[in-house]
Amino acid sequence: TAFGLSCGLFVIFKMNMIGIGEVNAQVLTAVTGILLLAAFADLLDGAIARAIKAESDFGGIFDSLADAISFGVAPSVIILKSLSVIPGTQLSFLVTTAAIIFSLCGVLRLVRFNVNALAAKGDENLAKAQKKHFTGLPIPAAAASAVSLNLFLFSEDFQSMAHLSPIAEAWVLSLALILLGYCMISRWKFPSVKTLEIRVASFRTVFLTVLAAVLIFYGILHYFALVFMALSWSYVIIAWTLAVIRLLAGRKSK
Repeated sequence: TAFGLSCGLFVIFKMNMIGIGEVNAQVLTAVTGILLLAAFADLLDGAIARAIKAESDFGGIFDSLADAISFGVAPSVIILKSLSVIPGTQLSFLVTTAAIIFSLCGVLRLVRFNVNALAAKGDENLAKAQKKHFTGLPIPAAAASAVSLNLFLFSEDFQSMAHLSPIAEAWVLSLALILLGYCMISRWKFPSVKTLEIRVASFRTVFLTVLAAVLIFYGILHYFALVFMALSWSYVIIAWTLAVIRLLAGRKSK
């Protein structure tokens, strides 16, 4: 947990030492990789705590505070420093407001998660239900979506296909931050990857799975910005689709 928090703090301090207009795709790739290390540490600390039976209230609170900084504040800082917006303008006010909304909603999401986890301690059914899905977009997924979109807009892959003006980039990223902030505090159900179960029916399924994994790894190595954005936003879009299906089919539908 401390390692993940250190990664988030390093990203914040590193971005603040970069001047306005000096952020490039190489810097964004580096800080994105560091935040991915923070996400891996966030996934690993809970698994280790459960494996050695060392879960505690101290660890839970520490983990939430670390997530608030690494995934709530750091993405906002990255986007604010990436956009060459003149201070004091209406556009700078829009971007700053969107960043505040994202960070604030991330903290509210963590507070609600802790309250629900505390309520589920004495209720096995409630605890089992919470493990199947998340209420609201998890803050690491929101951070990944925000950072990946920002990285893609500044990547060479996107610059070779299209070119957005600084004003258009500011609007796109601001709307994305506000949308992701709303998803974090919403009551929408987001599937938990930890409880994902896949039944292997045949050798063909295994072969296709391995082939897909190879293609993803190849894409990460050669088209990191594009693949990372596609994976991050796919999770959000799939959850939105499932939410719409639940509304159309009824709350009791499987």
